[in-house]
This record gives sequence, C-alpha cells and structure tokens, in this order.
Amino acid sequence: NTQNAEPFYRLSVPKQKTSSEIINEARNVLRTVRTRRPFTPTEDQRKLFGSGSSRAPQNRPPSVFSLHASSFDLAESRPVSGVRLSPLDHKPVLVTFAKDEDSFISLPKPPADAAEVRKVSSARARLFRRTSQGNFLSAKMVPPDQNEEELDPEEPAVMNNLCRNNNNCLAEQRSNTPFNDESRQLICNEHISRSERDDSLKGTAGKFLFQLRGESDQMKKPGTRSSWPRMTGWKRRVTGLEDETRINESEEEEIFWQRKILPILHELEKVEDNIENLCLACTKLYQALNEGNILGKRFKRRSVLLKILYKLVDIDSDPLCLKLAKIILAMKVDGKNLLSACKLAFKICRNEKNDYIIQNDRLLDCLLEVLRTEDLQKNNEAFLYCMGAIKFMSGNAVLLNEMVNKGAVEMLLQLMKQINNIKENDTYFSNLGHLLVQLTATLRNLADLPPARCQLISSGAVSELCVALEQRMNDKDVCTYIVRIFSKLSSYDDFCAALADCSRCYILFLALLNKHQKQQDLVIRIVFILGNLTEKNNQAREQFFKERGSVNTLISLFQTYHELDLNAQKWYRERGREEKKHPKHPSEAEDVLIKLIRVLANLSIHPSVGAALAAAHHVVELLVTVLEYKSVDDCEELVINAATTINNLSYYKMKSSAVQDKKLHIAEMLLKLLMSNNMDGVVEAVRVFGNLSQYHEICDFIMQKKIYKFMIALLDAKNQDVCFSACGVLLNLTVDKNKRGILMEEGGIGKLVDCLQDFGPADWQLACLICKTLWNYSENITSAALCFGEDTDALLVLLTSLLDEELALDYSLDTDLTDYQKLYWEREFKPVAEKLLGRIQSHHSFPPTVTIT
Repeated sequence: NTQNAEPFYRLSVPKQKTSSEIINEARNVLRTVRTRRPFTPTEDQRKLFGSGSSRAPQNRPPSVFSLHASSFDLAESRPVSGVRLSPLDHKPVLVTFAKDEDSFISLPKPPADAAEVRKVSSARARLFRRTSQGNFLSAKMVPPDQNEEELDPEEPAVMNNLCRNNNNCLAEQRSNTPFNDESRQLICNEHISRSERDDSLKGTAGKFLFQLRGESDQMKKPGTRSSWPRMTGWKRRVTGLEDETRINESEEEEIFWQRKILPILHELEKVEDNIENLCLACTKLYQALNEGNILGKRFKRRSVLLKILYKLVDIDSDPLCLKLAKIILAMKVDGKNLLSACKLAFKICRNEKNDYIIQNDRLLDCLLEVLRTEDLQKNNEAFLYCMGAIKFMSGNAVLLNEMVNKGAVEMLLQLMKQINNIKENDTYFSNLGHLLVQLTATLRNLADLPPARCQLISSGAVSELCVALEQRMNDKDVCTYIVRIFSKLSSYDDFCAALADCSRCYILFLALLNKHQKQQDLVIRIVFILGNLTEKNNQAREQFFKERGSVNTLISLFQTYHELDLNAQKWYRERGREEKKHPKHPSEAEDVLIKLIRVLANLSIHPSVGAALAAAHHVVELLVTVLEYKSVDDCEELVINAATTINNLSYYKMKSSAVQDKKLHIAEMLLKLLMSNNMDGVVEAVRVFGNLSQYHEICDFIMQKKIYKFMIALLDAKNQDVCFSACGVLLNLTVDKNKRGILMEEGGIGKLVDCLQDFGPADWQLACLICKTLWNYSENITSAALCFGEDTDALLVLLTSLLDEELALDYSLDTDLTDYQKLYWEREFKPVAEKLLGRIQSHHSFPPTVTIT
C-alpha cells in the first residue's frame, strides 16, 4: 500500500480551502518581516529649524534675536478706534518710574488715546480728576457743539479735529472742553520737547503728565470748573438701559483700577531692582486683571498698563519675561506688539531650563488662544514664533500632556486646514511653510501619547497631512516632519488602517521617494511606513504594487543604497578600519536596504503580487547580491531579511520564476549562511532549503554538500521552529527512494521520535510533519524492526498515546485554543499517524504471549 509522497512546501492549487489548510497558514510559510522604527536623535539646542534643515540661514526666520521695550509699538497698544488718527512724526516716550518714593507713577500717553477721550456720561466723568498741573497747558479744546462724531457703542469716540495737523492741535483747544484735564494732558504730551520728556522721566513727570490715581478735588486749581464735564453736543448709539449698563460697568472698572490695579503698579515701582518681587507683583497683577474681567482689548486703562509692561521687558530675566508675556498676550495685543509678545514667549521657551517655571504658569493657554482667535494671514510671523514656542513646550512630557488635555491636537489640525487652504500662488504660501514646520514638529511629539493618537485619527489627521504633503512636496523640512508623524503612527494598527484607506498616500510616497532619493532620513521613513502598510493589509499590498512605477522605484532605491554601502565598505577597507566589522547598529545605507527588503517580503504575501515579484529578475538579483557581498556577521538583519524574501518568492513555483532560474546559485549562497554561528540565520537558510528542496537539483546539491547531516543534527536543537524547518527538508529528501537511507545512517529516526515526543502534544503541525517523513521513509518496509531499529517499540507506544484523544488534547486550555488543537489533530495529524501506526503494527513481530498453568 504505497502513498504518493508530497513535497514539504507544496504549492496551493485552485480549490476551496479546508479548515486545516486555513489553520496551516498560521505557520506562516510566507512570512512578513518586522523591523525597528528609524531613530530620530533629539536636537542639542532648541531652534525654529533643526540642524538638519534644508532651509538656508538667509532664507529662514531667526531663532535668536534681541528683544527690548523698543520692540513694542505704543501706538498699537490702544483699543481699536472707529476713527483713523494722523500718523505722528515721532514715537511716544516709554514709561519709567519716578524715583521719588512719594510721587505717583508717571506715564506718558499716546496722542488722542481713544480709550481716554471716549465720551462718557456725567456719572462716569466723576471718576476723572484734574491733575495739579491741569492748567499748565493754555491751549483750548474744540467746543462740544462742533465737529460732532457719531460714536459706535463698542468703540471709543474720537473727534475729527484730532486728526488735523499736530501743529494746529493745541491752538484749537478751548477751556470749555468736555474732556477732563487728563485727556488734555494726553494730547499735549506729544508736543513736549525731547529735553522736557527726559526731565519728566527723571522725576519731574508730575509737572507734565497726568497721575494714574485721579487726585481729589483739593488738587484742582482754584477757580476752575468742575472736573465733571457736561455731555452737551455728544451723541451715542446706545440709549436707556444699554447706556446705563455701560456707565455702570465703566464706573465699576474705574473703581477696580483704583483699588486693585494701581496699588500693584506702585509695587512694581518700589521693587524694580528685585526680580523675585517683580515676578510676584506681575502674578498679582494678572490675577487682579482676571478677577476684574478686564483682560482683553476693552479695558479703558489698557494702553497705560501695556506701556509699563513693555518697559519691564528691558529687564533681562526669563521668569519676569514669562509673567510679562502672559499678561501682554492676555491683553489681546495685535500687530507688532503681538509679534513681539510671541517672540518673547519663544525666547523663554527656547531655554529648556525654563520648562519648570513654564509648567507652573499658564503661558500655554495664552499661546493656544493666539492660534485660536487671531488672523492667520495678517499675523503669520507672530503665529510662527507662537507655534515655535509651543513646539519647544512639546519637548517636555508634562507640558505635552497638558496640550492634549487642552485640545491642542484638534486646534493644530484646524490651523493646518487653514494653511492647506492657502495655495502655492498666494503671497503667504512661502511664509506659512515656516509655520507648518513648527506645527508638524509639534504633532510629531504629540503622536507619542495614546490620547493624542486617538484624537489624530478621529479628527481626520491622515487626510490633512496628505494634503500638506502634496502641497509642500518641494519643502523637505515639512515633508520630513509629516513623514515622521506617519512613521510613528503607522506602527499602530488603527492608524495604519486609516492611512491604508487613504488611496492617494501611495502615489505621494512614491513621488517623494523619486524626488528625494538620496535624502536618507526621508527615504528610510517612507520605506518604513510602506513596510507597515504592507505588513497586514492585503489590499495595501495590491494598491501599492499597482501604482505606476512602484517596483521600479524600489529597485532604483535598492541600487542607489547598495552602491552607497559598497563605497562605505571600500572606504573602511582602504583605511584599515576595524570598527565596522561588528557594528552595534546598521549603517545608514544598510538600514535603508533592510527596510526596502522588508517591503518586498511583505508584498510577496499577496498571491498575484508575489508571483509577479518572483518573476522579476532585477528583484531576485538584488536579493541574491545581498547574500553574496554581505555576511550575517556584517549586518544580521539585512542578510536574514534577504533570505526571508527569497524564501517567500521561492514559494511561487512557475516557469517564469527567477528564483527557480537561480536556485543553485541561491543554494550556494545559503550554504554560507547555514554554516554561520547565527541561529536565526541558520533557521532562515533551512527554511529556504525547505522550499528549494522540491527541486531534484537542490536535493542532489544537499546530498553532495552533506547538508542533510546538518539537517539531522538540527533535530537536536530542542527548538520547535528549527525542528520544523529541518524536518521539512528531510521530508522532501525522502520523496526520492535513493535518499531515504540517510535517516538511519545519521541516527535520524531516533531524533525524529524524540522530537515527536518533546513537541507533539504542543505542536500538531510538527507532529504531522514528522509522521509524513517517517511514512515516506518506510514506504518499502518489510520489517518494522529492520526499518525503525531500536526505536520501533518507543514509536509504537508514542503513536498509540498521541492518537488517544483524551490523552493527547488538553481540554483545560481556553476554548479557542482547544478548538484549534482539536481541529488540527483531527484533520491533519490523526489520518497520517493512524496510517503510520497501522503500517508499523502490520510489519512488527510481537513476542508470543506466555501462559501460566
């Protein structure tokens, strides 16, 4: 009764798979390859653009700059007015503190400050006081019934007369002005000579400038009119309750300023030489402003307060500047002041040592608010430094978690969407590229946190990142950061699936590979991503393969980095360098080759793609070349991955197979790997021999080179995978009647029985393979004792016990595993084992029974 023996790695035929065939795939005859994610070193210094940036220094915004009080623009500190003012011929003087302890803080005002000249009711006007020098200026204001200007209820009123030539301004003022003396001083201050200003800032400010704390009536000059101006001739768009509400709010605000804010400003004056106390005063100031709900643009004394804060910027202290940046940003400055405030925050965050003080403050809230509320195109440079500061923060684990909790992920994706809407022909396109570098670098850091990864998937990050990648194809920095994000996230199944569903990602990756072929840091990550996409997703394998030029691009990259690797090896040899012989890590060129081969190995899992690759001579030649010039000691992962890919391609048995054409040469190369001291390499070589041994030429080669002895020896490895692969080669050898005798000669029978006993109950695939090998071997059996020798009785007992379901199957295991075990035992092992047991029993002479009488 002769059975037709089947080769170990039999090719599948077009028929419906049985349950056992489906389960058999768990053995991974065709196997995907895994590899390490590319390593990204941390930058030594925090900069807008890292040391590896493709931007030339002259073509990018600076990371280092000087920042002083003069960097801020006082004219832009005022609340927005409905009336445009004539530009001044000079800049306003910044505030300094009076040296006299008894004097009040003296502050110059910009011309016609809209907040200070707003028309108010008599109830509100009572809160203003004339200064002791109220009549120092003899000029008169415009009468209240001339040049009336209709006021917007949301904005302060400014008279048209104030827009006239500055030289005529003073002459037009009259003593019956509806403004208080504070406002009159405000206008006149702009015409004080430079020397007079200098004097005022040295302690005589009280003579010319209004004093913040409105003085009592005793400070008025005798004979002057009340400081409560009349409302005659002024109009408002608000009436009734709305007007009364505004009046009450203004009154409350003024009282709050006098009671809460002004004392803190005096503190700032007194402790100007003590950084710690200045910081404490700034903290109190922020808390007070927040408590009074007067942060933002509508605060009447906003310009006065901002001037004080701008002046403090000149004090070189990061803790103080942190407090200042936070308050200035919370005051909703815009234009140049917003840019300077963002630069101030950037400067603080650039120093890693400041992370601790930043953690204890709420600067992040202010920066995120800038991104959320300000106009992107109008403030693109401010956004750049704001985003740069946030990027630096994202390098700190505590701040990174804080970002996630505050919704930074969704906010950044919204910002990216705005940037993506700016097309290449737009004047802002280039500048927004700088911003996009900061944004994508921050997202890369956020991608390290599980909650952020979930938010990135749910917020549609894949689509927006692909749009940015497509639009910024020429910007290597942006492309690199986006690719780093994909590299990180594609290691996770859910994100990898989302990326695989984005069909245009494949053509984008191919375009980048062709455009930046020699940019190793970019190439290696793209290839790593493609390896992740093709590892588990059969549809991704097919989609990528069908993209035009996909395989040619991989081949071209392979040749490029193979040549780079050869040149590097030559360089080391010429200089007698020994350190590269046993490197701890692959070289850059080797690392690209490792990940390229991984893509090929994963693609070959797909039946039609694998068959096409097996027929691609250029692909097979490159893989064989790796085995030729590189030893497993030089680069273990590269050589083993090449062998794995060859093994996968050798699965496809067809006339056009390039593997079949080169099978003998491949066998010779594998012999070198087989004889190495690297067990992983040995196992991989044995696996390839398992497939190639289906061919008679390879079986003859195995016999000629005595490789079969090595296979039998491997049965003692006490490793299931090693035994499985070695047994597969022996199974194919026993198909040939002339080669069966090798099992008995080298003690192979005993080793097979030992493997069956050691691994059988835990691995029914291996047990089945052993039984098939023994079945082929015993085809021409005449006597069990002669055929199996001294192992005959042990084999009989072992087969009998393994065929006993209650003894063989462990029902204490979980249900799924039990079902798997039972199915394989029942469908695969049991039929072969029963036939083998029957054959042995039928050719075995049992000793006669002894009867005792």
